Parts: sequence; structure tokens; C-alpha cells
Amino acid sequence: MSTEINQDVTAVKATRTIRNLRWWVLVLFLTGVTVNYITRNSLGILAPELKTSLGITTEQYSWIVGAFQLAYTVFQPICGWLIDVIGLKLGFLVCAIIWSIVCMMHAGAGSWLQLAILRFMMGGAEAAATPANAKTIGEWFPKKERPVAAGWAGVGFSIGAMLAPPIIYFAHASFGWQGAFMFTGILAMLWVILWWLFYQNPEQHPNLSKEELAFIKQDNEAPAVKLPFLTALKTVSKNKRFYGIAIPAFMAEPAWAVLSFWVPLYLANERGMDLKQIAMFAWLPFLAADLGSVASGYLTKLYARWFGCSRTNSVVASSVTGAFMMLSLALVAITKDPYIAIVLISIGGFGHQIISCMLSALVVDSFDKGQMATVNGMRGSAAWIASFLFSLLIGVTADKIGFNPLFIAMGFFDLIGAIFLVSFIAERRTKRA
Repeated sequence: MSTEINQDVTAVKATRTIRNLRWWVLVLFLTGVTVNYITRNSLGILAPELKTSLGITTEQYSWIVGAFQLAYTVFQPICGWLIDVIGLKLGFLVCAIIWSIVCMMHAGAGSWLQLAILRFMMGGAEAAATPANAKTIGEWFPKKERPVAAGWAGVGFSIGAMLAPPIIYFAHASFGWQGAFMFTGILAMLWVILWWLFYQNPEQHPNLSKEELAFIKQDNEAPAVKLPFLTALKTVSKNKRFYGIAIPAFMAEPAWAVLSFWVPLYLANERGMDLKQIAMFAWLPFLAADLGSVASGYLTKLYARWFGCSRTNSVVASSVTGAFMMLSLALVAITKDPYIAIVLISIGGFGHQIISCMLSALVVDSFDKGQMATVNGMRGSAAWIASFLFSLLIGVTADKIGFNPLFIAMGFFDLIGAIFLVSFIAERRTKRA
């Protein structure tokens, strides 16, 4: 009888172990970022109607976008430090609850100023996504898997933007623009429940096998050291490698800001598309971005195999490849066909996500666990400073000069960033005696 009981206990224990659990945890995080981007991009999809319904000018819309970007810029290091100190589960949970509630509050906005205030609050909470990305990869993957994991994690940042146009369109058609904000906020709250129920750190997760835990911990990294906020910022700021990551991020982000917040308005104003056509085509650049995210990590493997690059240099080479692909955005300015323009923008989305994912991989590869979220938050701040300034520039110039000069500039920004990336991050070959 006791033998049967022992067998039953063993069977129960066996069912608690999930193979390759680290990848399932990444899927859980990816789902959260996907919902994050659906709530974030709801504003851009609804922008043409909001401008009409609330009497918002293009310049006022730029301030609404800018409010989100300013908060996202300021709060990324703060959210990153918070996650480093109180842990990924609780830190990300608190921020997700806030952005879910604030998204639903958008339904009650009656002016551009109210929208700007709500977007500022939402941007502060959603700023947790970027540092949480680095923390998830750093905690759950060994160094050799992190570039590929960073590529897959980046899918969440673009698949949400890809899904946003059709989801927002159908929510708008069913419930109006107020209902669309409510619908996406409820989606976010449902994910909060999943995160609370199923996420644990590797050392505490009941479904993680001892063998997989040993695989995750194979690099024998030093335990995370929790630093005061200002001390953490000062320590990172003294590291030259940080600037090799932050400056390329600064040069890359304007293109993503345009994809997230301005392409629907561009397609409406310059290409004459209505909301239904925008919903049909505005998701394509984000589908391309998804593919770029996935391809980025595997591209590092090809550079390592074909050219014998080190892990760091293969990540740098992958990012530089993405920078050259961004030249497609400059060609948008000279094409007359709106469908070719969408294809060129999509190529830019593919290239951008290669760059973004590889910069996240470099953060995880270059800094210890106690700094990963903080550093990735600081990298995100550098990126969103550029995003904020570029959106304000679009707001005051787009109605006067159009979008073409801005697309030309975005086509070359990343090549400038690539110079700093190679200069500060790439490993040099040692000279033979």
C-alpha cells in the first residue's frame, strides 16, 4: 500500500515539471508586451477620428504623443531600478495594473489636454516593459541563448503593434472610440491576472526542473547587487559600453515612433486612406518587425558560423545589418505608389527590430544581473528622448513640409548609430606577436 502511495506522490511531482520552461516564461512575458503595445498604439489608430471628434490639431496631437514619450523617457530608468530592487514579478505587475486602468480612463477624455495627461500617466507605467525585457532574459537564459531569446522577446514589442490596427478597428466599429480604449484596457487587466498566477523567479518556480535550473545558471554569474537609484545611474554612466548602446538607441527610436504613432496619420493625410484601409495595411510594418525580431538572434549565429565572429561581434554585425536596411525609409520620399511606400516602411520595421533586439542583447551581455533592468531602462530613456523630440518636430513641420524630409532623415540615422556601436562595443582582434 505504501509503495502505491509513493508512486502516486512521484507521479504528482513529475507532472509539476515542465520541459523548456524558460521558453514558456518568455511566451508569458511576450504576451504581456503584446498587450502593452495594443494599448499603446490604440491612440495612433484612432488619431484621425480623435482629431475630428475632439477638434485636435496636428500640433496638439504631437503634444499628446509627446506627453507619452516624455513620461516613457523619464520613467524607464526608474521602473528598471524598481524591478531590480523589488523583483520582476511584483515590479512589472504594479506597472501593468496602472497602465491597464489608465488606458480605460482614456474613454472619458474630452479634450487634447486631458488626453495628454492620461498619456503621460500611461507612458510612465508602460515604461516598465523595456527594462523588464532585459530582466526576463537575464534571469531565465544562459549567455549563449540570450541573443536568440532577445529576438523572440522583441516579437512582443512589434506583434502588439501589428495586431492593434485590426483589433482597434473592430472594437471601434462595435463600441466607438471610447469603447476601443475600454476594450484594450480590459485585455491588459486579463494579462495581469495571468502574470500574477504563473510567473516566478527560476529559483522559486515549482515547475522548473533541477536540470534546467542548472542549465540557466551555467555561467555562474555573481549574485545581483541592489544599489540605490542614484548610485546605480552613476555606476552605469561611467561605463563606456553603455554609450555604445545608448547612442545607437537614440538614433534608432525616431523610426519606431513614426511607425507607432504617425504612420496611420501619414497614410490618411498623404496617401488618402480611410480608417478601414489603414486597418488593412498599417499592421504590415509590424509583421515585418516581428520577422526582424526573430531573425535577429539567428542572424548572430550565421555571423559566428560564417565569419568566425565572437558572440559580441556577431550581435554588433547583426545590428549593423539592420542599420543598412533602414535606408529603405529614405526611398519612401521618392515613391508615388502608396503600396510600395508600405513595403519600404515594412523593410524599415524589419531592420529596426533587428537593431532594437540586438541592443537589448548587448545590455544583457555587458552588465551584471543587478544592473540589467536599470541599464535597459537608461538605454530606453536615451531612445525615447529622440522619440519625443522627433514627434514634436513632426508636429510643427508635417503640415508645412510633409513627411518626406523626415523619412529621408530616418533612413540615415541608424548608420550614424552603427558607427558608435562599432567604435565602443565591437571587440578588436588581438595582434599576433
